[in-house]
Amino acid sequence: MVACYIGAAYWFTASTAFANPAAAFGRMFSNTFAGIAPSDVPAFVVAQIIGGFAEVMLHVLLNKKDK
Repeated sequence: MVACYIGAAYWFTASTAFANPAAAFGRMFSNTFAGIAPSDVPAFVVAQIIGGFAEVMLHVLLNKKDK
């Protein structure tokens, strides 16, 4: 499912799914349609960190066992 999402986001959206902070930094130096303005990189990285934290909390919540 994740691979399908990333593939679709790459081909059909302007952001190309910056799901990895390293990709955001790498694309900052790219002069292509998939590039990103250097001033926008911090916002992407913060959003990725918040999304990762939310995923971990959701995982913990869904896998909580009754005691």
